Amino acid sequence: MTFLVSNMIEIIANPSRRVRRLPTAYRLLPAAFCLLLTAFCLPALGQLVPKQGSPLYGGRPENGPVATGLPKALQDVGIDQKLNQQLPLDLNFKDESGQPVKLAQYFGKRPVVLSLVYYSCPMLCTQVLNGMIASFKTLEFQPGEQYEVVTVSFDSRETPALAAAKKNLYVNYLPEKRRAAATNGWHFLTGDEANIKALTAAVGFRYHWDEATNQFAHASGIMVLTPEGKLAQYYYGIEYSPRDLRLGLVEASANRIGTPVDQLLLYCYHYDPATGTYGAAVMNVVRLGGVLTIVGIIILLLALRRRSAMQVTARAGGAV
Repeated sequence: MTFLVSNMIEIIANPSRRVRRLPTAYRLLPAAFCLLLTAFCLPALGQLVPKQGSPLYGGRPENGPVATGLPKALQDVGIDQKLNQQLPLDLNFKDESGQPVKLAQYFGKRPVVLSLVYYSCPMLCTQVLNGMIASFKTLEFQPGEQYEVVTVSFDSRETPALAAAKKNLYVNYLPEKRRAAATNGWHFLTGDEANIKALTAAVGFRYHWDEATNQFAHASGIMVLTPEGKLAQYYYGIEYSPRDLRLGLVEASANRIGTPVDQLLLYCYHYDPATGTYGAAVMNVVRLGGVLTIVGIIILLLALRRRSAMQVTARAGGAV
């Protein structure tokens, strides 16, 4: 390393004398060094740009009402992110078989995907569940093995029988080899008004019964929680990228699941709460590129030095 640094100093101090007779790899060192230095010193530009979120998602206004242009039925509807907040795991529900359960039964070992729907919903909740099943089909991780899935109805009038019918329908959408694990790992719950309110408030899920349509008005999305029950990520809409969900589960599990490739991807991609997706961490990508460039140049220099030494030895042998 001292050899490399000394050559760099000579290049900077005497450019006209050194550059002409140095190999190309040596000439690239100052540029690579500057690239690496810039990557580690400049702040991520994306952090300086404020993001504009949808009125249905994100933090609620604290300083009075804000005009959103939403219909009256949707004005108190949305999802407020409560990242890193602890879920109350002592809440009581009933599973699809009608047995009393506590939320704590589904936590402790694996990360959890949580969805809030109501089973008799004529449209949006079905789209949420369809989006989940589409992602689960592609995801290499399996419900019941690497992660748990908890789906809770926020309509206190719904029964375990309705939950059981919904579970049977969606578990059978999975490939046959995954159904046994999903049967044990995907839970469809119902509950009373008090426990439902406590759960929806804890995760920031706001919904409203609309008398005009005789339906619930609500936003759509799913959440990923750590094995300890802390909210880690929110994914909005009705389609959930298998890549984002995989990275979210790996991150929420504190790297207890996944592969070294996932760790590399988590270095290059960061979760953006404003969009509910993973995006490229530009500066980390540049840093990684700078490190790889430096390593490549060092390997090339060592190869050139070894080649020069072999040529000198060969010439010396020929002279003898």
